[in-house]
This record gives sequence, C-alpha cells and structure tokens, in this order.
Amino acid sequence: MISVEEARAALLALVSPLDIEQVPLRSAAGRVLARDVTASRTQPPFAASSMDGYALRRAEVEADAMFKVVGEAAAGHRFEGALRAGQAVRIFTGAPVPEGADFVVIQEDVTRRGDLITLGHEIGDKDNIRPAGGDFKEGDCVKAPLRLRPADIALLAAMNIPAVPVTRKPKVAILATGDELVQPGEAPGPDQIVASNSYGLAAMLEGLEAEVRLLPIARDRVEAIKQGFSLARGADLVLTIGGASVGDHDLIAPVAAELGMEQRFYKVAMRPGKPLMAGRLGDAAMIGLPGNPVSAMVCGTVFVAPLIRKMLGLGTDIQPMRQAPVAMDLPPNGPRAHYMRANLRDGRLYPAQSQDSSLLSVLATADALLVRPVADPARRAGDTVEYLEI
Repeated sequence: MISVEEARAALLALVSPLDIEQVPLRSAAGRVLARDVTASRTQPPFAASSMDGYALRRAEVEADAMFKVVGEAAAGHRFEGALRAGQAVRIFTGAPVPEGADFVVIQEDVTRRGDLITLGHEIGDKDNIRPAGGDFKEGDCVKAPLRLRPADIALLAAMNIPAVPVTRKPKVAILATGDELVQPGEAPGPDQIVASNSYGLAAMLEGLEAEVRLLPIARDRVEAIKQGFSLARGADLVLTIGGASVGDHDLIAPVAAELGMEQRFYKVAMRPGKPLMAGRLGDAAMIGLPGNPVSAMVCGTVFVAPLIRKMLGLGTDIQPMRQAPVAMDLPPNGPRAHYMRANLRDGRLYPAQSQDSSLLSVLATADALLVRPVADPARRAGDTVEYLEI
C-alpha cells in the first residue's frame, strides 16, 4: 500500500501531453491553447473617440469658444480631410479621430445652432480618445498553455485569429462492472442498484474537456470484462469501476493482467479509495477505481483530474490545498489519509456526520474535502485544517 503522493506521482508518469490540433475559433471555448498565438493587427487600429461629441483641437478649448462643424465621423466611416483652426467634426463613439484633432468634447458640454457649436464652462481635461494600440498591438502574444475562457475567445477574435492550436481532448473510456448494476431508467431487479459512478465521473471529466465514452456495464464474468476492454480500444485513458479488490467476484486485475496490463501499484493509504490500482494497458493508461460511489468520485478528484490536466498540457500542478478552522473536535486519524466530506460555512469547515463511502447524498451536498494526513493528531474545534474545494 502506497501513499497518496506516491500514487499520484506514479499515475502522472503514465501519461504525456497529447497532440496539437487546429480548431475554428468558434469551437475553441474551454479548450487548452497549446501554442502561443500573436495578434495579426493592432486594436484599436486608429485613435478612436470614446464618446459621442465633437472632435477639435485641445489648444482651442476654452469656455464659450465657438467652432464651425465641417463634417461627421461615425464608427466605420471616418471624416476625410484635416481639421483646421476653429473647426470641429461631429463624432460618434468608435469613430476614427480626424487628422488635426486631439480632443473630443462630449455632446452634453456643447450648445449647437446650425453648423456652429459653443462650448460650455466646465470642460474636463479628459480627451475622450482611445489611442491606437491601447488594447493590444500587432505581434502581442497570448501565452500557452491556457484554458480558453469566453474573454480569451473575444480577445483572439479581436486579434483576427480564426483558428486556434489546442491540445487534443483526452479520450476516456469508462467501464463499470458488476452483476448488481443497471443503467438509469432501467428497472432494477430485487438485488440490483442503478449505476451512478460512471455518470458522475463522466460529468467531472467532461467538465475538464475530456471526451468520454460510457461503455456498456460488464457483468462479473471474464468474457464480459474482456469484451468491455475491447470496446475501450482507442482511448487514452481507461477507467474501470468496481471489481478492483481481491474478492472472488473482483475480476478486473486478473483479466487486465491476462490482456497485458503493466501494473504500477495496487492499494493506496487513503479513505475512501483504498482499492485503487493503475498501470498501462496497451497504448492507454488504466486506472481501476473502487466501486463505492463516493470512493470513485473522490479518487476522480484526487487522481484522475490531475491526469487529464497533464494530458491537456496544463502541467502537473495539483489543486492547491486551502486552510480553514474546523468547526468541531475530531479524533486522531489512523494510518490512511482521510478525505472527509465537509461544508464550508462562515469560514469554518463542518465535516458531515456520516462519512460512509456509499452515501452520494452526503457528497452531493458537500463543497469541500477535509484532508486528514496519515496519523494526524486529534483536532479541537478552531484548529486550522486543510481542505480541497469540490
């Protein structure tokens, strides 16, 4: 049995960043930018008005000054020609500032009669002009790796980048095993339950931009599990759920070994999640997750999510631990790290009363995993502890 840190290191060693592909900008949201990209233009490409008003020369701005309006500039339609002394151009937000003008008086500070305007008495110092290149300049760089958010997509569009180099999505195959399982919507027999782990893990990994396939449930028979593994071909990562322990009906390890799995470890000093195994099966990394629902989901957070991040080129940094005072006394922890379901309220961590690894209702209402290290001493209410956000 190895530590959580050793298991995570062994798992990360199983995978490498995936290939790069070009996708249309419209399809790039949420993807991971794989190479630096540079702006092909300057934004704005010209000095532009930031307000509706009148463009004129700053040197001529004074109370009650009069100007002749000689034209108009609107967004997409510049004023052709140069501004002379005593002249002004009606200008609208986003329009190019005319040659010779270096100040925009907002329309509320102007009185207009025909083609003449008169300035008011309280003209501020702000020129109301956005300088050329004030946002970004041609050649400015967006650095990779970067998970592209909506604001990043808008920036790339403004930079005139129609296609984006991104890391290929990891292909994940999830194989749930067990005679006791049926799919949601089916009628369970008297001794059966509805499969849940595979759906929760798929949602978790798709949220990280993995491409997930849910395979048919494999019954507790050697040939059925072999068939399940055959359906997983082409995946970068194969996740099995259940059957990874050492009982008479736990067939994942022997079947995987028969198919050529190179096992790297089995059993981790943690709870929930002790019966975890991992290795390589052909071209894919493989993780055998425990069957208890909470165990599988916690292992997904602690182990599988960092693996997906590495395959996407986001590095090997793990989710940072946070700290908060615990709201109640805790007994000493034993020889396995304990990931306790908890809630953060008013800056304090409240561990759930029941930590049974079968209780999805407890996990679903938790927003934190309070992490008790191996042999952690007893804690008093108010002591600072570490936790992971979930």
